[in-house]
Amino acid sequence: MDKFTLLDGLVAPLDRANVDTDAIIPKQFLKSIKRTGFGPNLFDEWRYLDIGEPGRDNSTRPLNPDFVLNQPRYQGASILLARKNFGCGSSREHAPWALSQYGFRAIVAPSFADIFFNNCYKNGLLPVVLTETQVDKLFDEVKAFPGFRLVIDLEKQTIGTSNGNLVFPFEIDSFRKYCLLNGLDDIGLTLQKADKIRAYEERHLVSQPWLSNTI
Repeated sequence: MDKFTLLDGLVAPLDRANVDTDAIIPKQFLKSIKRTGFGPNLFDEWRYLDIGEPGRDNSTRPLNPDFVLNQPRYQGASILLARKNFGCGSSREHAPWALSQYGFRAIVAPSFADIFFNNCYKNGLLPVVLTETQVDKLFDEVKAFPGFRLVIDLEKQTIGTSNGNLVFPFEIDSFRKYCLLNGLDDIGLTLQKADKIRAYEERHLVSQPWLSNTI
């Protein structure tokens, strides 16, 4: 998992509340658990004018010009600005996979669905919770200034403009912060104890050697 320390990113505004995981990555694309290839189908039903199917070449599909991610001013965005209860619905981990593979590193919203919120951290995606008033302010700024960017400093737990005119602090659990700063997912955390695990296995086989026999 890539480390998350400081992000200076273009902001894309998704002005919708209660965005569920089936909207983020529709159910027909959940046939793989390889954690790759989901980005092109992020927000598929909103992003394209036709119906998407697994394995189809998305480059040939007609884009919806009214959808925010298809607008030229938001190309290359790495921060998604959203409304309350983002990521509700099913528990599919494919949702943060799709967001990350599209290019997002952080999502800013007043609230998130619990399971989606937890899955974000497991996949190096930072969910930033701000008040509705603060989020309203950011939507206004994005609308008013093409190319609007935000700087997220995870160590300082702040999000704001690079000139310092607009800065909001945010809360994050200390353990989750540690994992993101160091690029540690569940497997990475386990591997930190690899020496102790190997030592335990060696002791275990000495005391119970029959466990090494294959059947």
